[in-house]
Amino acid sequence: MPFIPHTEQDVKEMLDAIGANSIEDLFDEIPADLRVKGLEKVPTGLNEMAVSRLMRQHAAGDAQGLNFIGAGAYEHHIPAAVWDIATRGEFYSAYTPYQAEASQGTLQVLYEYQTMMASLNGLDVSNASLYDGASALAEAVLMAVRGHRKSKSKRILMPSTVHPAYRAVVTSIVKNQGITIEELPYCSEAGKTLVESLKHFEGEDIAALVIPQPNFFGVMEDVDGLADWAANNNAFSIAVVNPTSLALLKPPGAWGEKGVDIACGEGQPLGIPLSSGGPYFGFMCCKQAHARQLPGRIIGRTVDLDGKPGFALTLQAREQHIRRSKATSNICTNQGLMVTAATIYMALLGAEGLERVGSQSISNTQALANKLCAINGVERVFSGASFQDVVLRLPMPVNQVLEALTEKGLYGGYALGKDYPELNDCISVCATETKTEADLDVYAEALAQVLEV
Repeated sequence: MPFIPHTEQDVKEMLDAIGANSIEDLFDEIPADLRVKGLEKVPTGLNEMAVSRLMRQHAAGDAQGLNFIGAGAYEHHIPAAVWDIATRGEFYSAYTPYQAEASQGTLQVLYEYQTMMASLNGLDVSNASLYDGASALAEAVLMAVRGHRKSKSKRILMPSTVHPAYRAVVTSIVKNQGITIEELPYCSEAGKTLVESLKHFEGEDIAALVIPQPNFFGVMEDVDGLADWAANNNAFSIAVVNPTSLALLKPPGAWGEKGVDIACGEGQPLGIPLSSGGPYFGFMCCKQAHARQLPGRIIGRTVDLDGKPGFALTLQAREQHIRRSKATSNICTNQGLMVTAATIYMALLGAEGLERVGSQSISNTQALANKLCAINGVERVFSGASFQDVVLRLPMPVNQVLEALTEKGLYGGYALGKDYPELNDCISVCATETKTEADLDVYAEALAQVLEV
């Protein structure tokens, strides 16, 4: 805590009131051998001036370079107004809006956010956010297992083209709940999941099929075919989507003949800076029929006794509001500040602005890929149509190339070998609307120099 108001006399009086000799007596039930004797590696406290100087030194160590990484976290332009508004006191310090009469502004922002996200995804209902895209997918899996009354298997089909971090988080969260994750291979030529690869699952009890769009390689999946397969085989369908892409692509609610049951994803592209990995926020939408299984909370619009419009927490199916055994999730809060920024971002850009961001990102990424593939030995890996990530094969060891590019002030891409050993000589690159033609040329020239060594 930055400030503890209690004096030594205050502490003594409180201890006397409860009959304790010292604060240590309050923890006497903890065995002595489990207590930490000291924090040897934690330095002594610094004064404000020293802390400020230390933080400036750390900040200066964050090198500023041209970023071409992508891979699930995207550098988009964020209008200055977004965080100027989001960091106003009434938003910046607000917490869970339990008291509707004192939280109308926060509740309205969340209501507007839900409306925007439901519209983007083409579905009926949105919750008021989750921790991040990975935990949102894990919650969607749990939701599908709860909501699919006709399935008893708890089997989830997970394409290997889903973000590796998402797959790892899902496994960590659901593995001890009797849920089985069965990974689906991708087509090595197209870079996507083929509908025919699901044929041997037909007739089996499958709880849900996960469908990424675009997938981790940036490739467009056959979402209509996959969604129809799930519907025809009595399985729930879970979409994992990039929200920026929804300004251009068919929304999950319109995939196939019936649309998906649940859509989720990472909200970071909507006005949230990269921030060294967070905080971000996850979003989740679903069909009306599944609303009762939706984790988190839903904000509703109503009228008071005088007929004036107002907003309130409508559905709160979490453990702080109901019995733990009845809760749909152990989520104890949402990413309200991130959601506020995303709502402002979407309101400022509008549908047309968001579409321009997506279109320019696609255009820049394709232009970058073309420039890089003009270099001897560099080639595209997958033939499938892509969004704003492209996988390229390099003629030199990937890590060596990326390190050399970093020395030139370029973050050249994401090395895929760690997650996909068969792509050990490949990187994923991305160029959002923030990149200029000159930026693309700088990267191409730098890569050509590195590969000549």
